Amino acid sequence: MEFRELECFVVLSEEMHFARTAERLYLSPGRVSQLVRSLESRIGGRLFERTSRRVRLTPLGERFLADLRPSYDGLSQAVRRARAAARGVTRVLRVGFLATPTDVVTGSVRAFERGNPGSEVELIEIPLSDPFGRLRAGEVDVAFTLLPVDEPDLVTGEPLNRVPYRLGLSVRHPMAGRTVIEAEELASVPLIGLDGPAPRSWRERIAPPRTPSGRTISQAGKVATTQEGLTQVALDRGGMLFCTPTAAHHARPDVAFVPVTGLPASILGLAWPKAGETAAVRAFNEAAVANANAVPALVA
Repeated sequence: MEFRELECFVVLSEEMHFARTAERLYLSPGRVSQLVRSLESRIGGRLFERTSRRVRLTPLGERFLADLRPSYDGLSQAVRRARAAARGVTRVLRVGFLATPTDVVTGSVRAFERGNPGSEVELIEIPLSDPFGRLRAGEVDVAFTLLPVDEPDLVTGEPLNRVPYRLGLSVRHPMAGRTVIEAEELASVPLIGLDGPAPRSWRERIAPPRTPSGRTISQAGKVATTQEGLTQVALDRGGMLFCTPTAAHHARPDVAFVPVTGLPASILGLAWPKAGETAAVRAFNEAAVANANAVPALVA
């Protein structure tokens, strides 16, 4: 009897939904059905009643789950501990994030800790104005960052999301009531930029100096953090670009977040020092990618 079949049975008995079970196991719904049918064939009876409306355990399935659960839990823990030991993932991993612990961040942490039971993630905020300083100082092991990254001493993982931008404006701004703003219109909205040691390419991503056609975008001062930027926006001292999840997280009555069309997508990923790559860092990157692939909305 295959462990994957038993795992699929247990998760489906918890979710009672093939699509959600597939998401948790990083499988297709068709593969879940195949594993359930294979297990039922080995058992010699149906474990689930399946209709177009619902899924539920049969009496045989309920008895099998009650008998299986203690052994399954022990076996699952043993497998997770062995995997963690093989990877060397048994310590605290320090993970940097930019201002907002969005679903990409928290989902990656949960996926990593679930797959590596001897490990723990410590989340550390990284200022927008210095996205790589704490990585280079050894204060964090791996960090969420905007991609692409052109830093020779850093390694980056796969994209974890692709989302549009929103322009943060004071609710008193004439464009605050708009349903959408074209990228070319940013030439008429001074943007709040970044202070500090951030590389030029990073600063220009947060506050582009030109529209796609080359029109100049003026700058309305510099800030070091998201909260400083939001304060300047609320005071109507300029606009500031935010990715859509960050805008949703920071919703407030004195700031409007208007969708912007015509700009490249905001792409979030992971970065870590080449010299600091460890089994734990690789495992976290793998967990983050698996989490992103399991939630299509993250990469929309």
